[in-house]
Amino acid sequence: MKALIDEAVELLQQLIRVQSYSGEESATGDIIQNYLEDHGVNTHRIYNNIIARSQYWDGERPTVVLNSHHDTVGIGAGWTEDPLGGVIKDGKLYGRGSNDAGGCLVSLMAAFLFLRDKRLSFNLMLIASGEEENFGSRGVSAALKEIEMTPDLGIIGEPTEMHLAIAEKGLIVIDGEIQGEGGHAARDIGKNAIYLAIEDLRYIKDYSWDRVSEVLGRTKTTVTQIEAGSQHNVIPDRCHYVIDCRVNERYTLREVLDELQRNTHAQLTPRSLRWHPSGIPIDHPVVKRGTEMGRRIFGSPTLSDQVHFSCPSVKIGPGVSVRSHTADEFIRITEIEEGIRIYIELLEGLHLVR
Repeated sequence: MKALIDEAVELLQQLIRVQSYSGEESATGDIIQNYLEDHGVNTHRIYNNIIARSQYWDGERPTVVLNSHHDTVGIGAGWTEDPLGGVIKDGKLYGRGSNDAGGCLVSLMAAFLFLRDKRLSFNLMLIASGEEENFGSRGVSAALKEIEMTPDLGIIGEPTEMHLAIAEKGLIVIDGEIQGEGGHAARDIGKNAIYLAIEDLRYIKDYSWDRVSEVLGRTKTTVTQIEAGSQHNVIPDRCHYVIDCRVNERYTLREVLDELQRNTHAQLTPRSLRWHPSGIPIDHPVVKRGTEMGRRIFGSPTLSDQVHFSCPSVKIGPGVSVRSHTADEFIRITEIEEGIRIYIELLEGLHLVR
């Protein structure tokens, strides 16, 4: 086990030292593919998604997909450590993508290598995916389309302190466009699109979505961007704003969009209606197994590649969510050790049937 942990840490250092922004993660894909093949694992590559299967594959058994991503967001200001250094200090491994989601990925890979030649009640498939941070079309969704099978369970590696996220809010990003009438600011003519937008924004801010989820809480809508006006003496004839909608499983995405449209001046256009809430029944074997191991269950407000899985899925991984995308992002070596141990224990004690 120690060798497995040491290799996982070294692999994460290698991944951190290569720039891997979403859509530009081919080099980290190469590292992952070479690492697996050096360990005797046959791999298949779809774009920058690296796919591997357990040794004793049987089409009659259920299939569990282990998934995490190797792309990262950009490097912002405020770093005091080298974001591409992969340096270990005081038990912390620093670097962009260390916490989100490199620690999860290398821990899942270690568990896969440990279990791939064992005869479990299910098949194991590993998908190390790209384009998670930008929700690109060449990420895990493309891989799932091309493997020509529907998994029975997805285990998604994201930093949850190794607790089980059994539900995840869906997302709609909506563009609102208000059409007013232009005019000279010195005259009492025109229709100010900003003033119309203020009414919309007040409604969006104050509206209380009444269908409350036991695990995900309330649906939440937040205006995050606004743009209007060309110069100080011209009444703006248009105003554009963006709504970030985090939707619990008590609503469909279409219901939320329709409710907002009925009560706003703007023409609302969703960027996508594909990012649905996701989750798993509380009596599913993997949830039971996790709670037997003392893992807490919760609902996650943040979106991940879990949204692309049509099968039951859970989100679980080492690290802490609030560290993600921050300056001096890090993961503790002890968290990687715990992640590998818990992933193995969770899977070894799991029994699935179709």
